[in-house]
Amino acid sequence: MATVNTFALPEDIRTQDYALATYFIQLDKSVDVIKKAETMAVGQTIGTWVPVPGVTDEMRRNHCGKVVNIFDAPPFELSTQISEDLRTYFIQIAYPTINFDNQFPQMFTTLLGNDASTSAQVKLVDLQLPESFVSAFKGPKYGIEGLRKLTGVEKDPLVLNMIKPCTGITPEAGAGIFYETALGGPDFIKDDELLGNPSFCRVWDRVKAYNAAAQAAYEKTGKETIYIANVTDSAERLWDTVDRCLEAGAKALMMCFTTLSYSLFQAVSEKVDVPVMGHYAASGMMNEGTHNGLSSHLSIGKFARMAGSDLVMMNTPYGGYPLTRQQYFKTMHQLTLPYYHMKPTMPICGGGVHPGLVPQFIKDFGTDIVLAAGGAVQGHPMGAAAGIRAMKQASAAVTAGLTLEEAAKDHEELACALKRFGNPGYLA
Repeated sequence: MATVNTFALPEDIRTQDYALATYFIQLDKSVDVIKKAETMAVGQTIGTWVPVPGVTDEMRRNHCGKVVNIFDAPPFELSTQISEDLRTYFIQIAYPTINFDNQFPQMFTTLLGNDASTSAQVKLVDLQLPESFVSAFKGPKYGIEGLRKLTGVEKDPLVLNMIKPCTGITPEAGAGIFYETALGGPDFIKDDELLGNPSFCRVWDRVKAYNAAAQAAYEKTGKETIYIANVTDSAERLWDTVDRCLEAGAKALMMCFTTLSYSLFQAVSEKVDVPVMGHYAASGMMNEGTHNGLSSHLSIGKFARMAGSDLVMMNTPYGGYPLTRQQYFKTMHQLTLPYYHMKPTMPICGGGVHPGLVPQFIKDFGTDIVLAAGGAVQGHPMGAAAGIRAMKQASAAVTAGLTLEEAAKDHEELACALKRFGNPGYLA
């Protein structure tokens, strides 16, 4: 195979329909990284581990991957600088998008699915896609602006609660929790990701029961709380589950994109007219390895947005999960910064969220976020409604330029929450 067909400069790649993937890899210093990258570019596209007949020059031109860059980390220039037995690299490979059309399954197969042939243990740390490829993905229908219009909240962060206990409840028991929580005036109440469509608590039955609870709370408060129903289900039952929930009056749906698959998630989001929330549950199995999988800003950010998530539940560095700040920021940016034609997805800050963390979230990303508190609401000493009010009081204090301590003097719910859950005061 002619070497010229497996290497390219980035400037040339950008003018064509290639997906530019960046991988992290570690190799023994005896391994030729140039040959390893070339083997991967061929093995993920037209070839395999041994030469095979039938490969034509036209195939090489139109379908073969190309090595675009190999970066040493640290950026060695001289062989005399190398003392480690294990070398670290970032490899960039460009794949013709014609190989996998405008879809998730074959894209993932190309990016990460043929490692047995390439013998490369890599982690996908970045992916740049051409507009021609992304144009087929509709992205969020509502986005940040649409969600603000739907909820009637113009400037402040939105507030979401997930019902606790996570599972094991009946629709009637859940409706009781929903009602007590909705009296505090949250914008959304969602199912926990652990409660899908089990036989003891069908999701369409929850839709009916929770919508009735939402209406009862609305009649007392004048604030509508939207129930987000978790329709994550098997491929065999998914469409029936979605249809029955919509027939029952569902106003928003939630799916776990990792366990369901991005492709099925996309199919649902493009079919329905209600907002769709994406949940990151189980994404750790793809993200947390250093030598395999893909980075979380792709799995929870870029791909979730492409699949049509109007809102995305994501983790933060502040709630106990050891997420790095740079991955947290990169994920937020993938969800919200301009990306071709797509509307921005509204990030949901979850995982150990309580009023004491509100200043940090707003400092990080402003008010176009959703504050998702579970235990801090259902576990508030004064009750769930007070837990919601404490979250909203904290948010209002920050946007008014007050400290939480100052606001707590006039708000018993906030003062109680700060005493119970703490006031970390990160403001990093």
